Amino acid sequence: MLLELLMKMNGRWCFRALVALALPLLITSCATRDTRHRVVISVPEQRMVVLDEGRPVSSYPISTSKFALADTPGSRGTPLGELEIAKKIGNGAPSGAVFKSRRRTGEILPPDAPGRDPIVTRILWLRGLEAQNANAYGRYIYIHGTAEERSIGEPASYGCIRMRSSDVIQLYNRVGFGARVTIANAPLAAILPALSTPATQVAAAAGSVDVPPGR
Repeated sequence: MLLELLMKMNGRWCFRALVALALPLLITSCATRDTRHRVVISVPEQRMVVLDEGRPVSSYPISTSKFALADTPGSRGTPLGELEIAKKIGNGAPSGAVFKSRRRTGEILPPDAPGRDPIVTRILWLRGLEAQNANAYGRYIYIHGTAEERSIGEPASYGCIRMRSSDVIQLYNRVGFGARVTIANAPLAAILPALSTPATQVAAAAGSVDVPPGR
């Protein structure tokens, strides 16, 4: 009887252990990947364009690294190439909500709060898909909101892609897990010929553009 009881207990424990191990994999495999949207970032123009099935639907000024274009650990550089959105963090958080180690601290900052430069509002964690950006995920390279909105439009980050809070909320709500992200050291018109239209036409297609492409 005792042996049978132990076998039953071990069976239940094994079943629970298998469920605990399999559930995260099941959730990940069942998550719908966003193959509809693509994010394209031009480093020289400090600008992002979002594509919906190849058509530009929004454009935002951004800020890349003030140190380098690199993926070497410790470089504080922005990696180039093809990446994807691996995780989205901050759903429902108010604009200006401060994050530390991807957790909300409870503090909320207004744009350009004096002497403050935390990650705020939303985080889209990037995973590299090529050898040249293989360290991106482990280096915690994000697209995220910044409290230093006055620096948007020029290289000012420590490797991440910074955005205004209002803009990163729009991006977060539009793109999903697995959406491709291209970061290139080239003008947008050279990356995507479809974007070689006059700035006014791009702005009309984007709908939320408030700064013309280029610097």
